[in-house]
Amino acid sequence: MTRQNVSIVLIVVLGALLLAVPALAAALGNPALVGLATRVLIYAIAAASLNLVLGYGGMVSFGHAAFLGVGGYVVGILFHHFRFSEPLFGVIAGSDQLLVVLPAAVLITGILAAGIGALALRTSGVQFIMITLAFAQMLYFFFIALKTYGGDDGLVIRRRSALFDLDMRDDRTFFYVVLGFAVTFFAIYATVIRSRFGLLLGAIRQNESRVAAVGIAPYRYKLAAFVISGMGAGLAGALLANYQRFVSPDMLHWTKSGELMMMVILGGAGTLFGPLFGAAALISLETYLTQWTERWMLILGPVLILIVLFMRGGIAGLIDQLLRRLK
Repeated sequence: MTRQNVSIVLIVVLGALLLAVPALAAALGNPALVGLATRVLIYAIAAASLNLVLGYGGMVSFGHAAFLGVGGYVVGILFHHFRFSEPLFGVIAGSDQLLVVLPAAVLITGILAAGIGALALRTSGVQFIMITLAFAQMLYFFFIALKTYGGDDGLVIRRRSALFDLDMRDDRTFFYVVLGFAVTFFAIYATVIRSRFGLLLGAIRQNESRVAAVGIAPYRYKLAAFVISGMGAGLAGALLANYQRFVSPDMLHWTKSGELMMMVILGGAGTLFGPLFGAAALISLETYLTQWTERWMLILGPVLILIVLFMRGGIAGLIDQLLRRLK
């Protein structure tokens, strides 16, 4: 069996396992597994969005939590105005429809990413990291100051956004909805990174000056990647807000950006499914370690250090090595 065939088999097995999560949770008598898998899929979307600029574009953004949080607040604010029948700015009606709030979150975070990226991408290296961090913290304090929408206490979303006649209150139904969006997202994500655009983005990461020397403007491609990345994180934020039925400024804090970065590095930067593996590993470790001790971070820290030191390509790199041996 060739390596490509083995990869296809692994993808099919992974898909089958995801489809079987609710049944597996019921068989094990642990319904919390459905919620855990839902969180993994949502954070996998957010981490993969960051991976586009970090792993493939070489742009270390430390402010991607801003797009995650803004995507969540779009859902919360639209539901708030729908609930109280008060149009936003006196013009925009609120909504509790998933097919309205998700596109709105993606559009607004895309516009926001275009604005931030247009300024931040005029720099590079440490300056780029600090500018993205600064914008994220500005938005963090902005939402703390919005007392109308809960301020520091956050905003409660009383029910999940509606989708046709589905029972979105049921965690299993919501899991399959998130799974559908995750599959669609990763299909688009794979198309982007394997396209001419993705190849150029990789070339810019390796040698930006050489790309510019052959007549290609790196800035435009980097900005496009940053906008696409922000839109993906906004989608994840909107889904996360629906899952939690709550949004707060903590979704925009720099520590959340750090978590997304850890997922990318842990899973394997610059790989297709690395962010999914990283999200699964980090969220699972966090979930189960907190059940053992309040000082779970003292255990998580060394575990992450060992994985990074001895698995240079992350979890995806380890899987790739196993596939090479099977070739």
